[in-house]
Formats: sequence, structure tokens, C-alpha cells
Amino acid sequence: MAFVILLAMIALPIAEIAVFIQAGDNFGLWPTLGAVILTAIAGTALLRQQGFDTLRRIQQTTDRGEMPVRELFDGFCLLIAGALLLTPGFITDTIGFLLFLPPFRRVLGGAALAYFLRNGSVHASYTRTTTGPRSGPGPYGPGGPIIDGDFEDVSSPPQNGAGNDNARLPRDER
Repeated sequence: MAFVILLAMIALPIAEIAVFIQAGDNFGLWPTLGAVILTAIAGTALLRQQGFDTLRRIQQTTDRGEMPVRELFDGFCLLIAGALLLTPGFITDTIGFLLFLPPFRRVLGGAALAYFLRNGSVHASYTRTTTGPRSGPGPYGPGGPIIDGDFEDVSSPPQNGAGNDNARLPRDER
């Protein structure tokens, strides 16, 4: 995997330079530079609009008491799309604009989930339970969610009496 990332880090700039040279030959210098600037501006506007929409959907999903997995994946894709559109280049712009399309994100998300489940990297399960009658605002009623858990204090004991109030007392008063 590291080799693939290294190869992409080398190959992508070379491919972008080649596309810039071809675009400059076909359209000229100023139209090519104008297109790069225009895609950055359009990407910023799209990112703002879809980003706010994704935040709204995350809030609605959590208000229903559901995990916003799809919405978080959409937000991650939008973050990557914004970075790609701000990076000068036509190849990165194309990938960035594809990430703004919800059907493309769904296909990409399905492929990523299938990959992770196939390789055993993730095991997904979600259980929602409520206790008592539901009343009041929010999905859990007026008391909020009930979280049951165990804990173990793994902090190291204080050294040289630091943090121990008994260390300041004379030995016979402890």
C-alpha cells in the first residue's frame, strides 16, 4: 500500500504537468490558467453548499438516534473533494468534481465497505435500545441516553507524594 501511495505521489504531478502542457497548446496560456482558477472558485462554492447540507443531515440523523455513517462518509468525501479542487490541475479537479456527485460517493462508499468487511478490518454492528416510555424532546426522552460502562483506573501512582494529600500530614496523623 505504501508503494502505491508513493507511486501516486510521483505519477500524479507528472500527469498533471503533461495535461497542463497539452491544454496550454490547445487553448493557450491564459484560458488554461483561467480554467484552473475557475475550478477552484466553483469547488469552493460547491463545498460550502454541500457541506452545510451534509451537516444538516448529520444533525437530523443523530436527532433520530441513528449513527450518521453515510453522512460522515459524505463529509469525508467532500473534504477530499475540496482539497483536490484547490490543488491546481485538471486530473485532481476531475476527481474532486466526481466526489461532489452523491451517486459516485455511494458507489465509492459501497466499495470501501465491501473492501473493509472482506479484509476483516472492521466489524459493524449497531444496537439502539431505550428504556421506559419515550417522552419529551430528543430521541431518548427527558433523561437523555443511558450509557452503561465499566472503567478501570490505569493512571500510575503519584511519585514522591505528589498529588497525595496524606503526604503533607505528619506520619502519626495519616
